[in-house]
Amino acid sequence: MPGKNDKRGARLRQEVAFEAARILATEGQRNYLNAKQKAAQRMGLSPRASLPSNREVEDALKSWQSLYGGDDHDSNLRQLRESAVAAMGLFSEFSPRLVGPVLEGTADRYSRISLHLFSADPDAVPRFLMDRGIPFEQEVRRIRWHDGGHRNLDLIVFEAGDHTLEAALLTDTDARQPPPSPIDGRPQRRAAIAEVKDLVG
Repeated sequence: MPGKNDKRGARLRQEVAFEAARILATEGQRNYLNAKQKAAQRMGLSPRASLPSNREVEDALKSWQSLYGGDDHDSNLRQLRESAVAAMGLFSEFSPRLVGPVLEGTADRYSRISLHLFSADPDAVPRFLMDRGIPFEQEVRRIRWHDGGHRNLDLIVFEAGDHTLEAALLTDTDARQPPPSPIDGRPQRRAAIAEVKDLVG
């Protein structure tokens, strides 16, 4: 049977997870580790305290949004998903897939719409946007890969109406193995346009 210390530790992890979720939901913080550390600091815990996992924080975030998000959260999520559908229609030739908070339902007003786009030509998407006069920026995100090493992910970032969209440029072979989720390291869940339309309703 778990002792008192085990129960207290589990309760503290829950409380840190919920405070971290509140920080993510209300303060525009995007980094789970920073949110957890900030939550622990606010609660007066030691920097060496056992922190909750990203999955525990994401579960707490879903609970927080369910309790306190209300109609504003639902309306914002619907608008983001509608914008995602429009963007996926624009990029139809690149087999777009929606990933991240907009798909998982944890997105807020600070969230980007995240897509995966596929092409054998790494310059195809930038050229596609330039041909249509759509301004964009390019970013590189370093991520931990499934084998424990790191890879650089090329991103195209542009404004889509009232929302910011980021598109990861992936090769056709990457369609078989999604990048790891920043939440738990498992292959990211991806959705085609038909599934996103079903989410919009």
